[in-house]
Amino acid sequence: MPATVAGARPLLALTSGEPAGIGPDLCVQLAATLANHDTGCDILCLGDRTLLEARATQLGLPLPGSATFRIEHLPLAAPCTAGLLDPRNAPYVLALLDRAASGCLRGEFAGMVTAPVQKSVINDAGIAFTGHTEYLAAACGGAHPVMLLAAERLKVALVTTHLPLAQVSAAITPQALDDTLRIVDADLRRLWRLPRPRIAVCGLNPHAGEGGHLGREEIDVIAPAIARARAAGIDATGPWPADTVFVPRQLDQHDVVLAMFHDQGLPTLKFAGFGSAVNVTLGLPMLRTSVDHGTALDLAGTGRADVGSLEAATRLAARLATGSVTA
Repeated sequence: MPATVAGARPLLALTSGEPAGIGPDLCVQLAATLANHDTGCDILCLGDRTLLEARATQLGLPLPGSATFRIEHLPLAAPCTAGLLDPRNAPYVLALLDRAASGCLRGEFAGMVTAPVQKSVINDAGIAFTGHTEYLAAACGGAHPVMLLAAERLKVALVTTHLPLAQVSAAITPQALDDTLRIVDADLRRLWRLPRPRIAVCGLNPHAGEGGHLGREEIDVIAPAIARARAAGIDATGPWPADTVFVPRQLDQHDVVLAMFHDQGLPTLKFAGFGSAVNVTLGLPMLRTSVDHGTALDLAGTGRADVGSLEAATRLAARLATGSVTA
């Protein structure tokens, strides 16, 4: 984390995301919410000022801007209508991320909070983009990122993220598992102050492979990685069947569940905490949190978008930045 001047409040960068989606709405709503409920950090919202002001008018909310919530104007590439995607604005969306990431890396920001982006329209613009996590890892020089989502009583980390299911098994390599277990252990110690994080590692196949009858990934790859982690002092157990690892008795005995792929772990997490869960990217030389939902184009400009996840992401980033988080 960057050092702050004595007496100064940490500054968080907030990217406003896909301009046609609910990101600008949520930033406006967040500014209104935080006017009465301070986080302990100052917020610099990155986005087109005219767009944010227009959404504030649409929503009937005060124009964002105060001593603790400021806007840094980054202009749209093309005019934007709520709900209508325009590939011409894809470079604008990535410019928001570039500005936040560079500010974090040079110590200007204590962390970054990201509103949702629309991966499809960025790809439609001819730009290869698989998601925030991978993009920010590349901006950090190719760091190994780990996606973790945190709800009130549940944390789920992922070995693989945005991959077609047919490619998952090949991506679960000994190196990927070793790196992921090391990063999850290190960042739960560093950020959440857990002295010895307890990691429940899922199997890949139904019933964790049923002793090899339903696949050998657990025997050949996952179990050996768990053994190496334990030899290195990491409290990892498993491989556990994914259909039983999320029962209360198991969760009470673990601090985090490590799932093998996106839709193995996140449906349960989102059922438990949708709208209040936070996406945290581990393994980066900077702090990044985000919402647990997408751009919701149909809600943009309507006032019906729920700011809960962005508020939770901002409050968690503030607690992590100030060292006041609890497990």
